[in-house]
Formats: sequence, C-alpha cells, structure tokens
Amino acid sequence: MDGPETVVDPVDARLLQALGDEPRATVVALAERLGLARNTVQARLTRLESRGVLGDFARRIDPAALGHPLRAYVTTRVDQRRLAEVTEALARVPEVVEVVGLAGDDDLLVQVVARDADALYTIAGSLLAVPGVERTSTALVMRQLVPFRLDPLLSRCAART
Repeated sequence: MDGPETVVDPVDARLLQALGDEPRATVVALAERLGLARNTVQARLTRLESRGVLGDFARRIDPAALGHPLRAYVTTRVDQRRLAEVTEALARVPEVVEVVGLAGDDDLLVQVVARDADALYTIAGSLLAVPGVERTSTALVMRQLVPFRLDPLLSRCAART
C-alpha cells in the first residue's frame, strides 16, 4: 500500500476490475480468473467490504428505468448554522439522489432526478423552500459525456508492484 489512506493494493485492484467486468462472478470464478486461492479472494472481498471500498449496489441502477429520465444538478447556498437541518430535509426528498458539500461560493451540490420538466420545476421549488436554503441554481444534464468510472485508476493501481 502507498500510504495510510490507501486501502486497495494491486491485487485488490485486479479483484475489483474483475468484479467490474463480471459483478455476479462467484468467489471461485474470481479466484480462477486471478490465479488466487478461493480463501484469499474471500478474505480480500470481506476486508474491502468492511472498509467501505465496495459501494452501494443502488449506484448501478439507472434512474430512467425507475421512470426518472431527467437529471439535474442544483447548486445550493445555505445558512451554515442550519446545514445539518438542510441536509436532513434534502435526504427526505426521494428525487434527491446525492448531496455533496462544496468549497467555494456554493455550499452543496444536489443531484436530482425527475420524471419530466414539470416535475423538475416542482422539485427545484421544494429544495428552495427548505428552511435554511438561501439560494439555488439548477442545471439540467443534457448528455453524459464521460460516465462515472474508476477503471483507469484501478488499472494504474493494479500495475503497481
């Protein structure tokens, strides 16, 4: 491992790449593919899970399949004294799929999904109505140009010796 924050070593990276290629692969199949013992693969998967390396399965689900084909990012400025309250309120909105804290002019980046433009308008209004939210700006996603990916980083990590 490279440093105190590094959790994934080159063997783990190869294992994660194999899981990315075949998410339903069995431990035995992964062991065969990687040339490792089954117990080694199982132990590494258990360790990766316990350290939070393997994310939530829901991230792989396309919101469009759930009837929410529109995606938007809402930058949000909040009263800092009410940040926890705002965050809790946003978490209660089903169409809010992610909220991250920002440094800079805005405080939060809120990713939302919607059934259509009218629904997006309503969702944006409900976010602005949250007590503690001072200002929002909504940007509609027109097209995903580079999808979420980690394989280039995994490849780099797997190549380390």
